[in-house]
Amino acid sequence: MSLAERVQSLLSARFVRFAAVGAAGFVVDVSVLTALHDFAGLTPYAARFVSIACAMTFTWWGNRSLTFAEHAANGARGMFAEWLKFCTANAFGAVVNYATFALLVALAHFPLNHPWVATAAGVGVGLIFNFTLSKRFVFRDR
Repeated sequence: MSLAERVQSLLSARFVRFAAVGAAGFVVDVSVLTALHDFAGLTPYAARFVSIACAMTFTWWGNRSLTFAEHAANGARGMFAEWLKFCTANAFGAVVNYATFALLVALAHFPLNHPWVATAAGVGVGLIFNFTLSKRFVFRDR
């Protein structure tokens, strides 16, 4: 297999697409966190709660469009039900994500307690949970 074929194979891998959507979701997460914490004056904990919800909705859209397009629901009612399932399934990963963030912000020393670094750590820990639950419960063969 040539290098180009290997790269194409890797890029077509569902987990890589899921991770790419997650990386874009991380940008959404950190942007909302920064806006709410640095500019709106919310605590990092309150800001992160909102930023996770925004990132979750963004990643649902990205994953239904890119990662699991062949399994995406149709119509407004189906899409809403799919979004609810995605949020429910990914709530476990979000709890792990938020707990990692909160522990680092509260207990770690710089740079690990910086909100962006703690967010990245939380996202990384939650990634495996979210991929597995999304694949098995949200975007599965109908």
